[in-house]
Amino acid sequence: MVSEAPPFWWTKADWRAWGLSPFSFIYGRIAGRRMLKARRASVPVPVICIGNFTVGGAGKTPTAIAIARAAKNKGLRPGFLSRGYGGTLDVTTVVDGEHHRAEAVGDEALLLCREALTVISRGRVDGARRLVEGGVDLIIMDDGFQSARLELDFALVVIDTVRGIGNGHLVPGGPVRAPIAEQMRQLSAILKVGEGTAADALVRQAARAGKQIHVASLAPRPNPEIAGRNLFAFAGIADPEKFYRSLQQAGGLVMAKRAFPDHHYFTDDEVAELLADAGKDGLTLVTTAKDSVRLGGHHGPKQELASVAQVLEVDMTFDDPNAPGKIIETAMANFRNRRLKEASSPKA
Repeated sequence: MVSEAPPFWWTKADWRAWGLSPFSFIYGRIAGRRMLKARRASVPVPVICIGNFTVGGAGKTPTAIAIARAAKNKGLRPGFLSRGYGGTLDVTTVVDGEHHRAEAVGDEALLLCREALTVISRGRVDGARRLVEGGVDLIIMDDGFQSARLELDFALVVIDTVRGIGNGHLVPGGPVRAPIAEQMRQLSAILKVGEGTAADALVRQAARAGKQIHVASLAPRPNPEIAGRNLFAFAGIADPEKFYRSLQQAGGLVMAKRAFPDHHYFTDDEVAELLADAGKDGLTLVTTAKDSVRLGGHHGPKQELASVAQVLEVDMTFDDPNAPGKIIETAMANFRNRRLKEASSPKA
């Protein structure tokens, strides 16, 4: 999967998107068939998948964290299953935030393990089994909707209402990961994030299909070191503009900004340049939680940057505070029905 989305993916389809349409067609046929024909393993706990329609960030990780917090409030022991995107480890691993670095397990896994037991695995089935062995009674998959190898009891697809699905074309002509019709058929609910209108058509389509619609927003946590300060914002995420908007929402004054590719690992030269440029203009450096964990565990310039840069923490806030609990309850009901069907079906 492409890690850095070309800018033309997020504008009206132009000659580049249309020129790549034969390849998008082939990609879509393969991706759609994989979703349709996937053989999925069953695990003895409910599985909630947090996905999105497109390549790039829509808010999956903060959504997964919000669901996990609601599960803990219900007395459950949730666990996260992640592919460990951006990390080098290719074996099933329980993530340890004290000892692992982002280069090994990926930045998202380091954020998730702050909340609950987190396992990274290239093979989702192996990762799910490790979570069950660890005593988890609810698995939350961060991503993996289009390539699920587990039976899903609830699939929540997150969509950013500012960017929507970009130009609407499939990879490589656009950001869409699989044919929308097949994704729509297999999802359980859509989570609209933000106050834009770019997702309206898809939301109406989902509503007509009888899918649940939830609404949420990313809310920055109050930080006196950001509010009212002149900021130098830097980020290596899929949608840095969302980060800049959140800083303004938090009361910060973004005077300078620098964007890097998604999941970017900063070089010493880049770090030195950030420190020098911010110091020259007397600006407060600020970054995202994902970027912060990628700086962690290092020495020298990266350690210095990690120590001086403020971190904008955000939470996914549902318009209906009971929505995460309802999602969990639906998943558990679906799980019980699934187990009853499995118990009554003839053994091979």
